Amino acid sequence: MAMAVAVLLTMAAVAGAQPWGGNGNWQEKMRSERIAFLTAETGITPAEAEKFWPVYNEAEKARMDAFGKNMEAYAALEKAVDESKPAKEIERLLTAYLNASKAAQEIDSKYATRYLKILPAEKVAKLFVAEEKFRRNQIGRLHFRGNNTQQDNSGKQNKTKR
Repeated sequence: MAMAVAVLLTMAAVAGAQPWGGNGNWQEKMRSERIAFLTAETGITPAEAEKFWPVYNEAEKARMDAFGKNMEAYAALEKAVDESKPAKEIERLLTAYLNASKAAQEIDSKYATRYLKILPAEKVAKLFVAEEKFRRNQIGRLHFRGNNTQQDNSGKQNKTKR
């Protein structure tokens, strides 16, 4: 019962601050699934949820912003390589890409410190494990949906029937 209350409070807490945007699209559904999954996996209480989810939403926004910058830097680097731009320009773009990647990675460290002020270390650790489990689960689901073929042990692909 307490877990159900925590999930409901969690969903209410994040309803106002949705970095995904949209109007009932698949991203919102995935976000709701993630919140429910993370809440269940970590055992966050309603009192903890009230303090935790606003900080988590802030971290998610920072991750999305960093991801966007990282992808922009990657695209510029890829284009420069494809177009055989001068070495100096490629080196500059490579440095920009590596800096953007590093900044994205540092977000988790920054917010882990903040999470530890709200949650016990075990729950913070469970959060990071649960995020990875959720990510892997989603990749598996997308792979299954997007690829209705299956490889046998020889590496040959066979169409699957649904």
